[in-house]
Amino acid sequence: MRRLAPALCVALALGGCGEKVDVLRPKTDRNFQLMLDYFPNADHAPIYAAQGHGDFKSAGLNLKIRQPADPSAPIKQVAAGRVDLAVSYEPEVLRARSNGLHVVAVGALVRTPLTSIISLPHAKISTPADLKGKTVGTAGIDYQHAYLQTILDEANVPQSSVKERNVGFNLVPALVSGKVDAILGGFWNYEAIDLAQRKKHPKVIRLDTVGVPTYDELVFVANADALDREGPMIRRFMSALRQGAIELRNRPAAGVAALVKANRDLDPKLQAASVKVTLPYFLPPHGKPYGWQDPAQWKRFATWMQDAALTKSGATGASTNDYLPGAAVGGP
Repeated sequence: MRRLAPALCVALALGGCGEKVDVLRPKTDRNFQLMLDYFPNADHAPIYAAQGHGDFKSAGLNLKIRQPADPSAPIKQVAAGRVDLAVSYEPEVLRARSNGLHVVAVGALVRTPLTSIISLPHAKISTPADLKGKTVGTAGIDYQHAYLQTILDEANVPQSSVKERNVGFNLVPALVSGKVDAILGGFWNYEAIDLAQRKKHPKVIRLDTVGVPTYDELVFVANADALDREGPMIRRFMSALRQGAIELRNRPAAGVAALVKANRDLDPKLQAASVKVTLPYFLPPHGKPYGWQDPAQWKRFATWMQDAALTKSGATGASTNDYLPGAAVGGP
């Protein structure tokens, strides 16, 4: 881990799961732009908890949160130097690098796959084997297609026996209307909970339990060429976010309130339920610093993407833990 200049040092008070990371605040707040991957929702709860708790201000960051026109925009914006950090997805980082963009994941926001297969009871889909003869809706993303092929192969289901239908981002409407028997692309911690709260009784198959290598669903992405200059500010951001995650764990209602304040269109009940089930995955594995990304996991997933002809390059240089807070976070 690179050392910072004395004025930028992070003072760590080591202790139990309630440990605190104090970031020495500079004389002038620094403008810092973060672009989300989507509209503000429960997957971004630690960000809004930290903002509501004043952790970014304490770290000397004047944080501006931006929303993208579409989910593919954040990586392009950070690669072009128009934002300091972007929230994106591990497969998107690997693909962007394969396409020549100089980006790197500097920390995990949600460290487990959220993408899942979701169906309703009438389809009678409990396992991947039940997909035979069914129609599965996806958002038309190439790696979602590859997920499905891997799952079918693992379950010895002929790929030709399953019809894949591109429904764009209308995944839930396509499922509820009966246009498809199942969807692959909805999140088990969000769309599935929304359906459950609407008494639709969804059935969920999580990808990492049926053959797809585990990966970090949401990560913070930086411009690799700017790390020498922006690294200290990124570490300040991650340290503040760590405090936000701890605040969210200790006072989830306050974190949800900060999120709903940022997006009045959100259903507080849905956000609270989603945050509750996602909270363990906002936090790192025991003994690891906040935002930890497992290099071995990245290597396995990158190899899977190469084998699926989704990328040409591997995981080397795609992620770094050099800019994370130095102290571990206790278990949830």
